[in-house]
Amino acid sequence: MSSSSDSSKPLLNKIILVTGAGDGIGKSVSLAYARAGATVILLGRTQHKLEQVYDEIVAEHLSEPIIHPMDLASAGSEEYEILGKSVKEQFGHLDGLLHNAGHLGTLGPMQYIPPEVWMKIMQVNVNAGFLLTRALMPALMAAQDARVLFTSSSVGRKGRAYWGAYAVSKFAVEGMMQVLADELQSISAIKINTVNPGATRTGMRAAAYPAENPASLPTPESLTPAYVFLMSAAAANINGQAINIRELLEQLPAYT
Repeated sequence: MSSSSDSSKPLLNKIILVTGAGDGIGKSVSLAYARAGATVILLGRTQHKLEQVYDEIVAEHLSEPIIHPMDLASAGSEEYEILGKSVKEQFGHLDGLLHNAGHLGTLGPMQYIPPEVWMKIMQVNVNAGFLLTRALMPALMAAQDARVLFTSSSVGRKGRAYWGAYAVSKFAVEGMMQVLADELQSISAIKINTVNPGATRTGMRAAAYPAENPASLPTPESLTPAYVFLMSAAAANINGQAINIRELLEQLPAYT
């Protein structure tokens, strides 16, 4: 059971990096982490979007975030290494890493996916996750109770026609999480899990389902309690799990 003070700021003094922090779920979760007491490193492709999130956090007199523009589709291994060293030097450790950024690409029959589209999806959704986690591992290892959350999807847990490279990339993410969780559970305090946010009112969802009414979907803000919980001390025993955010939200009262 958490005390009332702990529950109001369950991430107090934690350092958490969020990719795709400029809009959608990444933006909402970044704000929620800051409100929960964390210093957030905002990583994203578009500088002005990151600046808007920065301004919102500062306007609420929360811990000042860090902006780190990076295009996951084109960043090379050296850029990740520089980021990893910078985080370790500036903060000494990293308490949390949320791999939220993703690329949908082209939906359609597998045989008609252009190779360059396939490669970009794999670069953003799989390779970037590996490179970033690898670069940040020294900082994560230095934390007392670090967390890594990879974003998955229902189509990464059961294949579905016409979801092509996106679905395959999410299967790869699930595998990467399982391997890392198994490797690290006996040698570190790092917990590795995947999260499936489900259908949410985001730009990516609108691109995948253009005929769907966005108003019928949950907002990114409604999911944030689950994301905060998974980075908090209350989730210290959760490792190697494929988590559905909606199901976790229903269970949260039992944890708090």
